[in-house]
Amino acid sequence: MKQSPVVHFEMPAKDNKRVSQFYTEAFGWQMNQLGAEMSNYLLAGTTPTDENQMTQKPGEINGGFFTYEDKPGMNVPHVVIQVENIDENIEAVKNAGGTITSDKMPIPGIGTYVSFTDTEGNHVGMLQPPQK
Repeated sequence: MKQSPVVHFEMPAKDNKRVSQFYTEAFGWQMNQLGAEMSNYLLAGTTPTDENQMTQKPGEINGGFFTYEDKPGMNVPHVVIQVENIDENIEAVKNAGGTITSDKMPIPGIGTYVSFTDTEGNHVGMLQPPQK
């Protein structure tokens, strides 16, 4: 199987303004608050991107903050892995002992996303970019 890179990180936040100010002041990150149609997600730019919002240097990633929810196992930092075929990788995760924990979700302009837990209980995301 082809290696699939980590392309994004996510962390929970109880207060988007507070967390935005913290990471901007402490690390110089560029923060972008999305609206209700995107669940008030807060994008975190940690490295420059091109016109398609893709990182310019291999190995560097950007991320974001999701709204904290009082659900066990959900309020932990996690990574997002980019895959070529999300359906094949869903089956691969299941066959390897993982558990799919969400429905596939289309994210406009970004791709299709699903979350899963691995064999150790880690919460992980998987993203298939839009087909060209």
